[in-house]
Amino acid sequence: MKRTTLLLTVLMISSLLINLIAQMTVTDLHELAVIRDDVRSRRVSSFDRSGGNNDRIENIKDGEKRVIFNVQGAGMINHIWITIAPPPPGLSRNDIILRMYWDGSNIPSVVSPIGPFFGQGWDECYPFSSLPLAAGPVEGRAMVSYFVMPFANGAKIEIENQTGRNIDAFYYYVDYMEMKSLPENMGRFHAWYNHELTEASEDGENEWGVLGPQGKNPTGELNYLIADIKGKGHFVGVNYYVHSPSPMWYGEGDDMIFIDGEKMPTLHGTGTEDYFNTSWCPNVIFTHPYYGYGRVNEDVGWLGRTHVYRFHISDPLYFDQSLKFTIEHGHNNCLTVDLASVAYWYQLPPFNVLPPLPEKADRSPKPFIQHYHMHKWRDAWRKAEGNDPTLWGNE
Repeated sequence: MKRTTLLLTVLMISSLLINLIAQMTVTDLHELAVIRDDVRSRRVSSFDRSGGNNDRIENIKDGEKRVIFNVQGAGMINHIWITIAPPPPGLSRNDIILRMYWDGSNIPSVVSPIGPFFGQGWDECYPFSSLPLAAGPVEGRAMVSYFVMPFANGAKIEIENQTGRNIDAFYYYVDYMEMKSLPENMGRFHAWYNHELTEASEDGENEWGVLGPQGKNPTGELNYLIADIKGKGHFVGVNYYVHSPSPMWYGEGDDMIFIDGEKMPTLHGTGTEDYFNTSWCPNVIFTHPYYGYGRVNEDVGWLGRTHVYRFHISDPLYFDQSLKFTIEHGHNNCLTVDLASVAYWYQLPPFNVLPPLPEKADRSPKPFIQHYHMHKWRDAWRKAEGNDPTLWGNE
């Protein structure tokens, strides 16, 4: 009798699991074998409608918006591919704005420059590889997303050209699953870009205590903001772009994450590189499906540009009412750093207005610090030290 009851229980659980899997998009290898009768594969792309080989949108003028995807009904986007001409630096993908709208809403759930969204920082292009996002050959010019993007009542994707010149050619695929209805409790995909030139503390850029005793920051006040989300859902990752004007290590700042309105950090980390699953001030290219360094500086120390990423694929950050994700810019927010980020998450409707995108001038990449700038700094230091002709540099 017990065996019969146990068998029935196992069969019921198995049936529930099969039904659950059947309601989901393919996210794991074991699901590839599930045969579904409630979906159809569909695609919207830039193919040449005449049957020729001019498979692109051409001459998108500066200031112009173009809708590249607009479908009705229920479904899930499961693949996006985009390439654009000319490549950087001829045309900055930091100034092509990507917006996505779900379920007929006029409030965008995704607002980001297209390059940073796909893991391409500043106005650059370079190879980048992760599980949900990638930028492939040649030189990162093929931008790819495998994020699942559900919608119950239509979806729209729009681009806006803010580059100051025409986009000569825009090629794309948007592949999706057409469905009769969307399963319940499916969150809607969101992404938000932020950018800030952070301010050093009053006692100077005192990292590692090189200028004296360091202050403390238990509450996260003045931290850089990665996301400030209202609603119920889960946070799934961030692309984080750092431009440091100093050779000093930029990553002593802790991640501080506040869930459901808590006043003190719900999740408090131990350093920037620690949140990104690395250690000891890394400065090397490293690629893992969930985390890594897509671009590192080739300057002195940690001077220059670094792109680091982490995706919470197996460890999402869950929230019922809100999530505020912050990180220090240096310990106790002591550093002036040019920071940008794209945060990714899912949440249930209703949709909330995202904070406004920084203006083009405000998100413009900062120029590189060069060797002659350092020489000028040395000259100013020599004069401050009395201009002794034998001054070395570490007195």
